[in-house]
Amino acid sequence: MQLSWKVLSREILGFACVLCVAPATLNAQWDQIPIGDKTVQFHGFLTQGFAASDQNNFLTMKTSQGSFAFTDFGFNVSSQVTSNFRVGAQMYDRNIGQLGQWHPQLDWAVADYKFKDWFGVRAGKVKTVLGLYNDTQDMDFLHTFALLPQSLYPTDLRASTIAHIGVDIYGDIPVRKAGDIAYTGYVGARPYDPYGGYPYGLSALGMSVQKMSARQTGGDVRWNNLVNGLIFGVSYLNQPSSLRGTANLQVLLTAVYGYSPYSSPVYMPYQDNVTADNRTQFYTEYKFRRLTLDGEYSRETIFVNSTVSASTSLDQRGWYVAAVYRICKRLELGTYHSRFYPDWKQADLSLPINHIYDQVATANVMLNHFWYLKLEGHFMNGYGQPYSFQGFYPQSNPDGLKPTTNMFLLRTGFYF
Repeated sequence: MQLSWKVLSREILGFACVLCVAPATLNAQWDQIPIGDKTVQFHGFLTQGFAASDQNNFLTMKTSQGSFAFTDFGFNVSSQVTSNFRVGAQMYDRNIGQLGQWHPQLDWAVADYKFKDWFGVRAGKVKTVLGLYNDTQDMDFLHTFALLPQSLYPTDLRASTIAHIGVDIYGDIPVRKAGDIAYTGYVGARPYDPYGGYPYGLSALGMSVQKMSARQTGGDVRWNNLVNGLIFGVSYLNQPSSLRGTANLQVLLTAVYGYSPYSSPVYMPYQDNVTADNRTQFYTEYKFRRLTLDGEYSRETIFVNSTVSASTSLDQRGWYVAAVYRICKRLELGTYHSRFYPDWKQADLSLPINHIYDQVATANVMLNHFWYLKLEGHFMNGYGQPYSFQGFYPQSNPDGLKPTTNMFLLRTGFYF
């Protein structure tokens, strides 16, 4: 790892100053204000990270040199208008390497009316219930790990996956002496993030994106506390989409087929139609005293028709198993093993271009009730395809991707 230690020391000193000042600042914040006979609640968070890797750059950061370009923050406001009706919204911004680039966005904005415990309706930009953690990606303080398993929750695509614009129905149905069954069904549109991993990854293929539209329908059913502490469930998502832009045929054909008949750039408009994109995700979690065990498995089948290349079908699969143990009130230790396969149909899945494995060890320290610090090691094997959108990108690694990556990640956060 070739770090500029003089620069790094200066950045660490500045980082330490932030750590000292921010808790006192946040401790002075208020979190609710009475307005008339209603109460408006305010909450927010800020996280800052540092990542250093021995070989490949990860998540578009220059981690091989050590990078502090890992910042995000959010602010939300909500109010219980009536006993059944609640409204709220959250603004969010981030800069993670080339992702986000300090462009603020409306993370979610929802109006929620609960008719009964077993039936309610949400509308607006609604968080997408998918697996254990998709709808809580913005709540880093709830999670032990500095990075959720990227095989199922890629940070690159967060802005496109955390919420949909549409309508949900949901509810909880009690099961006598066997917990309850929670369900969610939704229909809407998938947001497009011009500063996320999807357009950044496509640029390595010589493709720029001008317009993207996607429809989403799906649902989730989970059984809570069949026995005390046990959750298991299944999620389903269907999201056909259409993508338009401009392609550099010289770069695209070389990336896809390893050869191009063009010796100079040739640009032409293109349209990709994802006529089928179906994802099924199974998950379970078990909590016993200080121990938490969870695991998930996802399969996504995709079929793409393109005007500039042959039709493509993909069978993406990912899974992880994780364990967390609370040593004491202020310290948790955790580990997970995550695997991602960009296309299960590939003849040799052992090749680094056909998989990403990630073994993780984490220590999560609660410094006080609103300030935490996470120390995390990632030991990765493989880097996936250029279209994987899972942290590794050819343009972020101009000297070529290496088969293994070891990375240290420090992430601290404040919330109120």
